Amino acid sequence: MTDTHVWLAEGAYQNLRTELRELLARRDDEGSAGPDGTDHQLLAEQRGREQRIRRLQELLRDPVVGHRPPDDGVAEPGMVLTVRYEQDGEVETFLLAHSGDGAYPADLMLCSPDSPLGRALPGTRQGERLHYRLPDGGALAVTLLRAVPYGEHRAAS
Repeated sequence: MTDTHVWLAEGAYQNLRTELRELLARRDDEGSAGPDGTDHQLLAEQRGREQRIRRLQELLRDPVVGHRPPDDGVAEPGMVLTVRYEQDGEVETFLLAHSGDGAYPADLMLCSPDSPLGRALPGTRQGERLHYRLPDGGALAVTLLRAVPYGEHRAAS
């Protein structure tokens, strides 16, 4: 397995930066208002917002933005991958990238590099089969059928 970096298309990067700025501004506004801390729903919302802020800060710490990976048939973040699940023969195509919150076409599924499949795929070449572990301890086998850089995947279809 290879080390993966956070890959983001330019639009996704801008969307995440905007979201982070808005969340930080909301946190600052609420901090100056001084909530009394008795509303459980408000506290839950604040905890959720803080978790999202931490996640966005992590994603935006040192991302690879807009870099087009080489068209070499090797899976890595920023590639549109087509895999076949060997158990049932189902074929699925997705972009290996972190959430872009509307920055990617709605008809293109995303696979997070942090997911079990997303951690297993980098470095796999077209035609190779790999096995990966599921959170429940089971395993699945997939074959990488195609790996194309994001942006070139429509032309290559």
